[in-house]
Parts: sequence; C-alpha cells; structure tokens
Amino acid sequence: MTEIVAGVQVPDTPAAAEATRHIRETTSPLLFHHSRRVYFFGAIQARELGLEPDPELLYLSALFHDSGLLTPFSDKEQRFEIDGADHARNFLLGHGLSTMAADTVWMAIALHTTPEIPGRLGPEIAATNYGVLTDVIGLGLDRMDPGEVEEITAVHPRGDFKNEFLQAFVEGLKNRPDTTYGTVNQDVLEHFIPGFRRTSMVERVMDSPWSE
Repeated sequence: MTEIVAGVQVPDTPAAAEATRHIRETTSPLLFHHSRRVYFFGAIQARELGLEPDPELLYLSALFHDSGLLTPFSDKEQRFEIDGADHARNFLLGHGLSTMAADTVWMAIALHTTPEIPGRLGPEIAATNYGVLTDVIGLGLDRMDPGEVEEITAVHPRGDFKNEFLQAFVEGLKNRPDTTYGTVNQDVLEHFIPGFRRTSMVERVMDSPWSE
C-alpha cells in the first residue's frame, strides 16, 4: 500500500520496507519518528531547491542516519555517524543494492552533522543534511507550508523532542567521548557531562611531539 505524507511518497521497495521494520524494532520511538521526519523534510527541502534525490536512497539515509547512537555497530570505537553509515552500507549491500548506492548512503550518513559540505555534494547527501537541520534546528521551517508540517508531525509526533533528543546524544556518546573531537557532538557532552572538557585543536598542535 502506497504511503504518502505531505505530498511525499515513501518508497515502496523491499529494502525500504525492511529498513522501516528494522529501525522501528531496533531503535527508540524517538529516533524512529525523528528519522522518518528527516525523510519527509529532506524531500520537501529538495523539491524547493530543485534537487532530485533518489527517493529510496534518501529514505534509507534518513532512516539509518542516527542508528549509530545506539550500541556501536563496529568492532572499534568510532564516531557515531560512521557507525550508522557502516551499518547502513552493509544493509544496502545485503539487500541487493549497488555499491554506488551503498556508498551514496554511507556518505549521506557520515556527513549529516558536518556543516556546509553536504550541500555541495549529491542530492541524497544534501537532502539528508537539510532534513536533519529542519527537524533539529528548524532550518527552512518558516518557508514550509504549515499544513504539510502539521501533517508530518501528526504522523510522527515530536513530543518533548528537544530534551529527549539531546539526552539520546548524551547516552550515545558519553562512553566514547574521544570520538566527538572536532564535531558538534562535543557541544552536547560539554553542556551535559559535569567535568567534561573539550580538547582543542590548539592543544593538539602545541602538544605534538615536534620539538619547535
């Protein structure tokens, strides 16, 4: 059955259906609703900007983009964005999508918290980032049709999103604080973890083993 929300159709493919089931069952309702809103907002932003992302790849990118906040999917400690990107890439390849498609989704997820760069890359990468920014900080919300926004949030309610989302970041990052170096994720730990102190780039340069 075709699902359309705010004029945006959810891809009706086996991979999209399985990803929906998987993310609903393995993440919290908070992250599931957030990820779906990211898809709808990203698609609307793409439409307004004249971008034409592949709907299935945008949907999969949106669904998996925060999955790395849970127990790391990798065998080594790494940024949550890379954990989610690795897991998504394996999922796509395991469901018969091409290496190029898997690489596109990997890049969209790995870069979704990186300022400015995603918008200069492919439409799926850009739209994922724009969808994230709309749902998290309200980017472009003032330009959107209020009726479409209301339809999206009726299907996927925000609830106490601001506070719960930040706490999800704390829980997902507090045991791997070194992976937040050089990212916006440091802001979250610095705000919520007593005694957390970010390491600056200046310190890393000055404390390097070079003798001068």
